[in-house]
Amino acid sequence: MIFRQLFDAETSTYTYLLGDPETREAVLIDPVLEQVERDLQVIRELGLTLVWAVDTHVHADHVTGLGTLRERTGCKTALSERAGTGCPDRLVKQGDRVTFGRRYLEVRETPGHTNGCVTYVTDDRRLAFTGDALLIRGCGRTDFQQGSAKTLFGSVHGQIFSLDGETLLYPGHDYKGRTVTTVDEERAHNPRLGGGKGEDEFVAIMNGLQLAYPKKIDTALPANLQCGVPRGLPVTAEAEPPAPWAPVVRSPGGVPEVTCEWVAANAGLGRLVDVREPDEFVGALGHISGATLVPLATVEAAASSWAPGEPLVIVCRSGGRSGKAALALEARGFSRVVSMKGGMLQWEQLKLPVERLAEARA
Repeated sequence: MIFRQLFDAETSTYTYLLGDPETREAVLIDPVLEQVERDLQVIRELGLTLVWAVDTHVHADHVTGLGTLRERTGCKTALSERAGTGCPDRLVKQGDRVTFGRRYLEVRETPGHTNGCVTYVTDDRRLAFTGDALLIRGCGRTDFQQGSAKTLFGSVHGQIFSLDGETLLYPGHDYKGRTVTTVDEERAHNPRLGGGKGEDEFVAIMNGLQLAYPKKIDTALPANLQCGVPRGLPVTAEAEPPAPWAPVVRSPGGVPEVTCEWVAANAGLGRLVDVREPDEFVGALGHISGATLVPLATVEAAASSWAPGEPLVIVCRSGGRSGKAALALEARGFSRVVSMKGGMLQWEQLKLPVERLAEARA
C-alpha cells in the first residue's frame, strides 16, 4: 500500500495519504485547508486519484480541507454520523468501510474527545489512525465538544487497545516530533491511559488538567461543521462576509440561531421552513403563520430550487432538527440560514400566535 505521513507545522496536525498501488485510488485522512495545494501536488506526483477525503472528527484547532478537496477533485467526503453536521457526502458509523481500490478503512467509533470521533483501521489491521482519541503518550482533551473522560476511556480500551499489540498507531497530532507508536507501547507507557490505570484514575487525571481555551476553536469549529468551506468556494477565494440580516448567535455545536422573539417580530423576512412531519405541523403545537412544511428528510432536495442568498429561518419542535437542517444548508452554500432556538416548544411557552387547524402547505 502507498502511504505518506504529512505534517502541518502551525497546528502540529498530521495528514495521512493512503493509496492502492494497482488501481491508484487514494484516501486522505485529516487534511488541513492551508495544505491543500501540497496534498494535491503529492497526489499528482504519485499518480493517484483521490476518491475520499475523511476526517477523524470535527476539529477545533484547524480548518479542514474536506470541502476544498471535494471542490477541486470531485472526491467524496466523510465524517461520523455523530459529528452533528450534514456537510459530508457520507456519514459513517461503527463497522462501515471506506473503500479505495482493493483496500478499505474500517470505521471504529471512538467518542470521548468529541461525540463524533472515529478511528480508521486498515483492512489488514496493521495501521490505525486515531485522530485525537489517542495520541502518542497522551490523548485528546475531554472538556470541549461533548467531551467525556469516562467515554474516552471506554473507547480507547474497547476499540484501540483491543487491536493487536504490534498495530501501528498514527495520531492526529504530535507536539514533540514523534510520528508513530504501537498498541503495546501505549498500553504500557501512556501516562494517562496505560500502565494498568483504571477508569476512575483516568477521569481524575483528565478533570485535573488546566488547559487553555483552544485558540482557533471559534473559527475552526463553525467552519468545520461546513467541511471547511461551502461548496463552490475555491481554495484561493476570499469569501465576502454576508451582510448582517439577523442577530445570529452560534450554539456550542456551531448552529446559527435566532430567538423566537426575533422571528415573531420579523414575520415575512425570508422563507420560514418547518422541518417537522406533517402530523406535527397540524398537531398540538401548531405552526407559525406563513411557514412552509418541508420535512427534514426532504430539505436538501427542496433547497435546490431556493436562491443561495435567500434568508431562511428553519423551525422544528425543539431546535434539534432545525439545527441539523441549518448546518446542512450552510454546507450547500446558503449564507443566510438560521435555526429558531428552542423550536415550537419555546414558541408555545412565550404564548406567541400559532395556526393549528390549517392544512399543511407543501
